[in-house]
Parts: sequence; structure tokens; C-alpha cells
Amino acid sequence: MRTLSGALVLPVLTLSLTAATLFAAAEPDWAERALDRALAPPLGLPSVNHPASNPPTAAKIALGRKLFFDRRLSHNNTTSCAMCHVPEQGFTSNELATPVGVEGRSVRRNSPTVLNVAYVEALFHDGRDLALETQYVAPITAFNEMANPSLGYVVDKIAKLDDYATPFQDAFGAGPSPDRIGQALAAYQRTLLSGASPFDRWRFGGEADALGERERRGFALFSGKAGCVACHPIGQSSALFSDGLFHDTGYGWQREQERQGKGGLVEVELSPGVTTHIPHSVVQSVGNPPMADLGRYEVTKDPKDRWRFRTPSLRNVALTAPYMHDGQLQQLDDVVAFYNAGGVPHDGLDEQIKPLGLSVKERVALVAFLKSLTGANIDQLTAEARIAEPDNIR
Repeated sequence: MRTLSGALVLPVLTLSLTAATLFAAAEPDWAERALDRALAPPLGLPSVNHPASNPPTAAKIALGRKLFFDRRLSHNNTTSCAMCHVPEQGFTSNELATPVGVEGRSVRRNSPTVLNVAYVEALFHDGRDLALETQYVAPITAFNEMANPSLGYVVDKIAKLDDYATPFQDAFGAGPSPDRIGQALAAYQRTLLSGASPFDRWRFGGEADALGERERRGFALFSGKAGCVACHPIGQSSALFSDGLFHDTGYGWQREQERQGKGGLVEVELSPGVTTHIPHSVVQSVGNPPMADLGRYEVTKDPKDRWRFRTPSLRNVALTAPYMHDGQLQQLDDVVAFYNAGGVPHDGLDEQIKPLGLSVKERVALVAFLKSLTGANIDQLTAEARIAEPDNIR
């Protein structure tokens, strides 16, 4: 559903573990186990490239988790990394199309999952950062996210918190610094590896009955008629389900036309299931106009990169709604329907995007296959994330 402001709201996913059970499910030596996973990933995932300048250790991982959940890292002590990357919601946010930052400030893009982020070489939807060690700087200083005035301000703030002295000494033998904060956060996030899905067990583990007949038909479509593997490739021994490249599917272009009011009337939901259409000028008169989003162009300034966005991985995609870079598609069915129609034709549309001609039955099978990509250890990753309450809530 949508709020009167137009924000997309989705129900929270209900997982099998309660908060109390989650704390108990992660063992005291969880960081050692997480380190083992980072060094030997689950079935279906390739090895992780750990930077030589930041070899993983259990102490770094534990510190990174602590930082990830600490609201004190925001300017007014209200927002943490985990509030946009919620463990129980696929390490993204199922409830909002785009996250809300400090003081309710709107964020322009959907919160990407950090599951398997260890394999992402160009981070953010537009690929503007190339390392997990430095990625945190943008959200922690962005006015509409964590809103700190500078990175130095954050370092000084952490250095004055007594509960960080020992963790930094254990991890680095030194106090907080910009590089150590980034290294700890990166070390933790590189443990969020989720594989051994039903598909992995079928494809890479030799379990013939790990996938049902419908999921197998969906895979045949995925790798054949639908052509999904062109951008979401599958290797011989592992699969990331992303080419890591940037493509114009027509979606970004379409959203820009809507932002500019070129569609004429705008559909507004007055209450659940009750909508009306009003002129774009009326919508614009009651709030700040939405910002343009030109995708990869904002990084490269190359006109060919307008409305190109990074191909997301499809692993755990059933857990990470809503979809697209601005979270405006609520269901996997909606995404499949978009691509089945051939995206949105316009100058610059990627040549691989074309009408697929899938029947309703085929679309159902394709969605069933996508749901088979959910990793076997999601509950365990959530339990590790919730091994302790955030320090600042007491």
C-alpha cells in the first residue's frame, strides 16, 4: 500500500525466530564461526577476495557488527546502518520504498541488501564507491541519511565512548580512525554470505529433488526463453546472479518522465484500495519536487550512462522487496511483468531488453525459480546480527 505522501509501505516479513530466540541461536563464539564462513563460503558462492590491507579477524567482525547497529553513529543518535539494512527483512527494508534518514528526511533510492555484498565490486545502485572499506563514508555524512557534519566528527565521537576502547584495541591495537572504522564494518559485512539455497543444492550439490518440477521449468525459462542469464549469469561451480554491469532497462527513464509530469495525471492512493488521479502540478504544490535520478551518469558524467543502474544479484530476492532502484515495484510478479513487456522502449534502451512473450503459467514458474534462490542460513545470519542489543538503547 502507499501512504498519502506516496511512500510505498509493505508488511514486515515474519520470520520463524523471535528476538529472544535469535539472541540464543547465535553462540558466544559467533564471530569465529562468521570468520570461518567468510574464508569458506556456503555452497554456490565463490571465494571472497579479502583485501590484503584488511585481512579478516574475529575481533574486527565483532567490532563491525557493533558499529553496524549503533545509532550513536548518526548525528542525533537515532539512526544506524541496520535501520536501513534490517536483518529480519533480508538486510534491507521491506516497509519502505526508500529509507528514511535522520529527522525523517527522505532518501532517494531503495536500500540495497547487504547479503553477499562481499562480491559487489561497484557499490551503490550507481557504482560510485569501489570498496566496502570506504563505502560507509557516504551514508554516515549524507544530510538525508546519518547527517554527520564530517567523518572526523564521527571518529572523535566514537573515541569518546568508553565501550569502544576495548573492541578497537582487540581488533587493531589502536583507537578509532577513519580507516579502522571502515575496515571493521567491511569485515563484518563480508561475513553476510548466504548460499546453499535449494537451487544451489540442485545445481552444485547434486540433489536431484532439491527443486520441484515448477522451479526446474522456471530455471529452464531463466536460462533460455526469458534470457535472464544474460545479465544474471550462472557459472560452473558458483553463481552470483549479476554481471556487475550497468544497464538501462527503460525503468529509470520512465520514472524521470513521471517526475517531470510528462505523464499528465498522477495516481494517488487516498486509502488502501481507493485511488484517484490528480494533476501533476497539484502534487508538486504540496511538497518539494522529487530529485532527478540519472543513475550511473551521476558518477561518470557520460551521457551514455543516463538511467543505467547496476544489475543486482538475485540471491535472496524473495526476501528483499520492494524492487528496482527506487523500490516502486512491490512483488516479484511485478518485476517479471515489467521485463516480460520489454521494459520501457526509448532511445538508449539496452539491446538485451525486449519483449519475452511469457505466458501466465511461465511467469509463475519463473517466480517460483526466483524463490528457490533463498539461502539456507538466513536465520543464522539474523541470529548473529542480534547477538546483543545495540549499546545505545539502554
